[in-house]
Amino acid sequence: MNMLFLKHLRFFRFAWLVGVIGLLVQIPLHAAITIESWTTENGIRVFFVETHAIPVLDISVDFDAGTRRDPKGKAGLASLTNMMLARGVAASSQPLKEPVLTEAQISDVFADTGAQRSGSAGMDRAGMVLRTLSSRQEADRAVRVLARLLAQPDFPAEILQREKKRAISAVRESLTQPDTIASRAFMKALYGTHPYAFNPTPESLGSLTREDLQAFHRQHYAADTAVITIVGDASRARAEEIAQELGVRLRRLPAGKKPASLPEVPPVVASEIFIEHPATQSHILIGMPALKRGDPDFFALMVGNYVLGGGGFVSRLMQEVRVKRGLSYGVSSQFDSRLQKGPFIISLQTKKEQTKEAVKVVRDTFNTFMQNGPTEQELKAAQDNLVEGFPLRMDNNAKMLALVSMIGYYGLPLDYLNSWVDRVKAVTASDVREAFARKLSADKLSTIIVGESK
Repeated sequence: MNMLFLKHLRFFRFAWLVGVIGLLVQIPLHAAITIESWTTENGIRVFFVETHAIPVLDISVDFDAGTRRDPKGKAGLASLTNMMLARGVAASSQPLKEPVLTEAQISDVFADTGAQRSGSAGMDRAGMVLRTLSSRQEADRAVRVLARLLAQPDFPAEILQREKKRAISAVRESLTQPDTIASRAFMKALYGTHPYAFNPTPESLGSLTREDLQAFHRQHYAADTAVITIVGDASRARAEEIAQELGVRLRRLPAGKKPASLPEVPPVVASEIFIEHPATQSHILIGMPALKRGDPDFFALMVGNYVLGGGGFVSRLMQEVRVKRGLSYGVSSQFDSRLQKGPFIISLQTKKEQTKEAVKVVRDTFNTFMQNGPTEQELKAAQDNLVEGFPLRMDNNAKMLALVSMIGYYGLPLDYLNSWVDRVKAVTASDVREAFARKLSADKLSTIIVGESK
C-alpha cells in the first residue's frame, strides 16, 4: 500500500469521524452563547466561542478583500486571488526559514492532519476557513499552513494560467443561462458603476496577470483588516495561542495602503429591462438597493419579509402567485444586507405567456403589503416560525463559525445571538410598515425579465 494512499485514507477516516460525531453531539440549542473578543499585539481582532461538544476547531480569517474591491475593468480579481492562495506558498525568510510548499504538498499537509480548508471571496470580505481536529499536533500544523497560505502565496504562473482558463470557461457557460443573465442585468440596473455591479467576463479575467494578483494581495490582505474567528474545542488560553500563531505570520503582511473609499450606492432609479432568451420560462427579478449591515430596521424587515415572501408556502407572494393562480412553481423575496446598501430582491420564474400577469400579481401583492403591512395573525406566525427555527441556525460548529465571523467582521454587538429572539418577538405590525416604508418604494423598483420580449 503506497504512502499517498495511506495519507488520503487517514484524511477520509478523520473526516468521517468528525462528521459522525457532529451528527451525534451538537451545540446545545437553547444555551446562551458567549462570544469572547480581544485584539492581538499587532491589532488583529479575534472572536472566540468555546464549545467542547466535538473534538474539532473551526477557524476563519477574513479580510476586506471582497469583490467590491475589484478595480474597474478587472472584475474577478478578488475571486481569482483568493482561489490562488492555496496553489503555492513561497519560502519564508529569517527568522522562520520555512520551505516552499507546492499545491500538492499543501493538499498533503491537510490530508495528513485530517483537516479541511476552503476559501471564498464574497462581496464585502474574503478569506479562508479551516476545520481541524483540536488535538495539538494536528491543529498546530494545520494552523501554521493556513497562516502561510494567507501571508505568503506564491501565485505560480503555470497554475494561474490553468485557473484562469477554468474561470473563463465557467463564465462563458454561465452567460448562456437565463438566471445568470438576469442576475447580472439586475445588479447593473440597481448599482450602475458601483463595484457591487461588477461581474467577471472572459475579457476581464483574461486580462489579469500575476502582478495584478500580487498587488491585490499586498493591498487588501492586510494585517490591520484581518478578523480571526475561532469556534470549538479549546480553552481561552489555547485560542489565544492559535490567534498568536496566526498573528505572528500575518504580521508579515504589509500594513496596506488604506484603500480609497468606495462610492456611495447611486440614487434609486426605477427601470424595466427585457432580455430575449430561448428559455421556456421567463426569469424575473424585481427590487432595489435597501439595507446595510447593522441597520436598526433589520429585525422589522426580516419579520416582515417572512410574511411577504421569505416564509415559503405561508408567504403572501407564494399564496397569491402560486397557490391561487398557478403562475409560478415558486416565488420568494429577501433582503441581502451588506456594508453598503444591499439589494431587496423578489425572484420568480413563469411561463412566457404568463409573464405580464405574474409581474402584475407580484407588484399588486407588494403594494398591498407596503400599504397595510402584516396582519396580527401573520405577524405572530412569522415570529413563532423564526424563533422556533433560530436554534437550527447555529446547531453545529460550522454554522456557529459563520455567524460569529459575521458578527465580528461587521462589528455587530457581541450579544447579538443572545438577544436575537427577544428582538424578533418585540417587532410590531407598525414597526414592519414603518421599516418597509423607510427602505422600499413601489415606484422605485427595477424589473428584469429574461425570456420574454417587451
